[in-house]
Amino acid sequence: MAGRNVEVILRTDIEGLGHKYDVVRVRPGYAWNYLFPKGLAELATEGAKRHLQAHLSQIAHKLAQEKSAAQQLAEKLSQLRLRLPMLAGKEGKLFGAVTPQQIVTLLGEAGYTIERRQVHFPIPIRTLGTYEVQIRLHREVVSTLTLEVYPAEEENA
Repeated sequence: MAGRNVEVILRTDIEGLGHKYDVVRVRPGYAWNYLFPKGLAELATEGAKRHLQAHLSQIAHKLAQEKSAAQQLAEKLSQLRLRLPMLAGKEGKLFGAVTPQQIVTLLGEAGYTIERRQVHFPIPIRTLGTYEVQIRLHREVVSTLTLEVYPAEEENA
């Protein structure tokens, strides 16, 4: 079995590997030492694949509703313009970097519930300016919102 990949069914989305219910091939050590013990995947036996197909046909309607809700939320988020005060040096270089948790907090204040793992920066934000931030709402729905990073001193002025 050494050197041969095994097929697994993902139980959750895993960045860089696949989405929930995908059947993917991984190295045996990764499957047995990480994915299975953490409950992130199960071995893709023929019986498990048949069960998955039956389950997917049952929940297809629910998945379509989730995608529709994600698309509606994506439209609202794409029109948002968030403002984030940050401490910065004279050249506009931030002391630190903007984190996904800061975006989650700003969205929470605006009335949206987003998880930190859904927030992605195309490039790390380490200077003042205006940026686009991606929010992955669904496996097929990504929203882009505008983030303005401004000097924290402006608040006091």
